[in-house]
Amino acid sequence: MAPKKKPAFPTGSVCKPCWELKYCPYGYLVEFFPLLGLPVDMAHIRRRYQEVLSEFKNGLSSEEDVDGEIECLLYHRPENWEFALQFDEREISCTVWGHVCPVFFCQSGATETKEGRREGRQIPREIMLKVVRRDNYTCQRCGKHLLDDELEFDHLIPVSRGGPTSIENIRILCRPCNRKKSSSLREILA
Repeated sequence: MAPKKKPAFPTGSVCKPCWELKYCPYGYLVEFFPLLGLPVDMAHIRRRYQEVLSEFKNGLSSEEDVDGEIECLLYHRPENWEFALQFDEREISCTVWGHVCPVFFCQSGATETKEGRREGRQIPREIMLKVVRRDNYTCQRCGKHLLDDELEFDHLIPVSRGGPTSIENIRILCRPCNRKKSSSLREILA
């Protein structure tokens, strides 16, 4: 029986961006990461990596050769393969291309979780005050002057679509204007 693999992501993690975007934001870059699913010969991976390093040291004749060797070097990086082999390939691999998702290598302790995402809707008081001063108590869609109890804070890029809670991404709207917007990006894309 095969040894049990480590869990790849924290419980409740929602860090693979392709799941929400419905496409791979890394494009062809996934090809530079290990392709699991077939038997892996680590001796071959290490040997090929050393061959490519030697070719760099001996000099390459053209820019095209350099590009090809860089791609080969990135793909055959032994530490990436060794690290990836500790995990269940179904958890860490792209479901379209099969390569290990770059997010797996780049994730940090700050990887989003469903709980953290809910907490992310809270706007810190400091940001609220700066936005109110900047927007001068005025609805940024209809121009109506607002009282303190009429202010609503709106994320230009909605939190549900990855928008940050930052001064640049928040504005003041009146209640009717804020209700019309929902999570649409139409306004900023027009």
